[in-house]
Amino acid sequence: MQRHGRMTRRSGIMQGMAQYLRENWVFYLFILPAVLDVLIFRYFPIYGVQIAFRNYKVRQGIWGSDWVGIKYFLQFMHSPNFFQIMRNTLLLSFYNLLFGFPIPILLAFMINEIRNVRLKKFTQMITYMPHFISMVAIVGLINLLLDRESGIVNQLIVALGGKSINFMGMSSAYRTIYVASEVWQHAGWGTIIYLSALSAVDVESLEAAKIDGASRLQKIIYIDFPTILPTIVILLILRAGSVLNIGFEKVYLLQNDLNRDVSEVISTYTYRLGILNGQFSYTTAIGLFNNIINAVILVAVNQLSRSLGDTSLW
Repeated sequence: MQRHGRMTRRSGIMQGMAQYLRENWVFYLFILPAVLDVLIFRYFPIYGVQIAFRNYKVRQGIWGSDWVGIKYFLQFMHSPNFFQIMRNTLLLSFYNLLFGFPIPILLAFMINEIRNVRLKKFTQMITYMPHFISMVAIVGLINLLLDRESGIVNQLIVALGGKSINFMGMSSAYRTIYVASEVWQHAGWGTIIYLSALSAVDVESLEAAKIDGASRLQKIIYIDFPTILPTIVILLILRAGSVLNIGFEKVYLLQNDLNRDVSEVISTYTYRLGILNGQFSYTTAIGLFNNIINAVILVAVNQLSRSLGDTSLW
């Protein structure tokens, strides 16, 4: 009897699921492309990660190549460029996080305080626009501004009685150029989430603060900021989880022989060795090492956030 009852309940559940799918199949059809994208371009390539543990030969294939264990991980960590590459990657990522993360928050507060609707939309549009410019165009614009012979900045310096400066060949200027251009390009786009979070601010609290004589700065500090703080923490955790993933395109396009000592990061190093020199196993090991470090940092920052407050990814 109990077995018959369990089979009856199971049959009822299956019939209910079948009816639910018949009624809502259109919605699942809509999410099918996203599911396929994740499976094909995120999960299926994991099969190739084993190249990092094999002496991969194209003719022999992945399974036919000899297993070498962690040989290439040790090779990377003992290479003479290891500390320089890690230092460049960490510093570039740290400066980008230090300046690139808080500026969209401040910009969102300022845009949110604009009372004129047309001016607010115009400001949003102007700050968003650089995000949609291609990376090649951004680097071309940087070169036009900073070129030693014809750059606008150097022409201004010469007009004021100074000497032209080779900004693109100065190692000391590379990080400043990279971070400043990143902030300019992505600050407006980064405000979208924060402006959305600010729309959830309690109107009654704002009215009460206004009646009590609170200034705009006080309303931002005591009402707006606490409202979007969970969003800030979540985005900070996500950024911390990709601290070693410096964007390849801009770093590579701004790179030259004169600034390579500070511009060589993990992504450009793996490109030169993996794509140009064909060291697939070695560069796959470097990429996997990079992802493992990012995962460890993500878990650590998430755990720290959960221990200090109530906001975390899991």
